[in-house]
Amino acid sequence: MTKKDYYDVLGVSKNATDDEIKSAFRKKAKEYHPDVNKSSDAPDKFKEAQEAYACLSDKDNRAKYDQYGHAAFDNNGAGGHSYSGGNPFGNFDFGDIFEDLFSGGFGSFGSSFGGSGRSSTRARKGSDTLYGIKLDFMEAAYGVKKDIELDYYESCDDCDGKGGHGEETCSECNGRGYVVKQTNTILGAIQTKTTCSECGGTGKTFKRKCTSCNSTGKIKVRKNITIDIPAGIDNGEQLRLSGKGEAGINGGPNGDLYIEVRIIPHELYRRDGNDVYIDLPVSITDLALGCKKTIKTIDGMIDLKIKEGSQPGDILRIKGKGINSSDSWKKGDFYCVLKLIIPTSLNRKQKSLLEDLEDTGISDSSEFRKFDKLNK
Repeated sequence: MTKKDYYDVLGVSKNATDDEIKSAFRKKAKEYHPDVNKSSDAPDKFKEAQEAYACLSDKDNRAKYDQYGHAAFDNNGAGGHSYSGGNPFGNFDFGDIFEDLFSGGFGSFGSSFGGSGRSSTRARKGSDTLYGIKLDFMEAAYGVKKDIELDYYESCDDCDGKGGHGEETCSECNGRGYVVKQTNTILGAIQTKTTCSECGGTGKTFKRKCTSCNSTGKIKVRKNITIDIPAGIDNGEQLRLSGKGEAGINGGPNGDLYIEVRIIPHELYRRDGNDVYIDLPVSITDLALGCKKTIKTIDGMIDLKIKEGSQPGDILRIKGKGINSSDSWKKGDFYCVLKLIIPTSLNRKQKSLLEDLEDTGISDSSEFRKFDKLNK
């Protein structure tokens, strides 16, 4: 079968730069990787793209291809080279490409369909740590400093985080960090790589294991740290403390510590953003006649005037008496929701007074008349 032009396979021009060729291959590899694309022709297209990139990314091979085409790499071809396999670039190392493209998702597949691949032993950031902390309503509103004690893993000082002493090349994988298994299929030889079980993918073993960390490279420690909780933090928000997480891998930086805030509900106040609400109990006479109430806001005591003829559920706003969040230029407001309390037990005098009040025609308002008319 006639091979396609390598430039056409990658969808680039013959004047394409190295970066353009690499970018084009990344797209093709992501599109046709068999772990992503389950179509029947995906393996062939993936292998085709690999072969094209292996040729065009190498300066010498590209020059030969530009001069002789595929004949440069055929057995006894014009280029004068002889290859026993169908893919003249079978030993090309795609490790960095696949690590960048598929890190975390395709590590076990690695560089299938040719190529040797390489297990990642580069420095990696340590795991992030999540810690939950409870605050009362006023602590969250005004901010507070909290001392917490937490356990996490940091790099072992005795072995510098390596897990052992007397470092040497792993004999199982010859320092590659992975072992390769080759399977013959109708598509040709398929190589898959798996992390070396002997060295855990580092490519290194040790003459003597570290007893301080049981060869993990990490030790569990308990530390006390002080957290500065900003004013106005809300329920469920997280604070990030950079570098306070677990130790990095292979000498990488520490992860981060995230503090997640849980606010204990207040018996009186409830929050909506930077605004604070309370339910204010009032009587029939408070609403009908109007009155003054002394209210404790989160910002101190105030006198609140309730107008004559106020209704249950009316909301009275006190400007600027809410929460002053550190990330907002505007201070919230304080709201009082009028909550009518109807007595469940009346004495004889109270009943008599209410009956006398009813006889005055207090229920003969326009709202009552409107309802009576519609209710007939």
